[in-house]
Amino acid sequence: MEIYIDADACPVVKIAEKVAKEYNIPVNLFCDTNHVLKSDYSKVYVIEAGSDAVDIAVINHCKMGDIIVTQDYGVAALALGKKVYAIHQNGMIYSNLIIDSLLLQRHLTKKERMSKSKNHLKGPKKRTKQDDKNFEASFRKLIIENIKTGA
Repeated sequence: MEIYIDADACPVVKIAEKVAKEYNIPVNLFCDTNHVLKSDYSKVYVIEAGSDAVDIAVINHCKMGDIIVTQDYGVAALALGKKVYAIHQNGMIYSNLIIDSLLLQRHLTKKERMSKSKNHLKGPKKRTKQDDKNFEASFRKLIIENIKTGA
């Protein structure tokens, strides 16, 4: 098992690295040339900037039983298709039961943003310490369950 993080603007990289290190699990950070990262623990992949370039690189590197940390529902859907576990930065573990509704929600939100109406959608709420705790608890649970099942 390895951890893959869609790390462009990901607020939980340090938390994921800390937990992965406890279990001696390799971590791979993917970012584009606009968000170059450094890490003492993780392997860092810097991908040329381009539409979905990082997303494609992450999906191409992972394999069945790995874990991807991403807030992108499209990346999560592709991961689930490869039997890769996916978790959102808020701690939500993606599953085949919810991914279709999340993708539909993303589509409708994008459609609303593109419309000429004056209804402005609010952006994401500010991240809290509780969000970090929720992510860490879910991430740890996902790792432990996968270790037990031998994934």
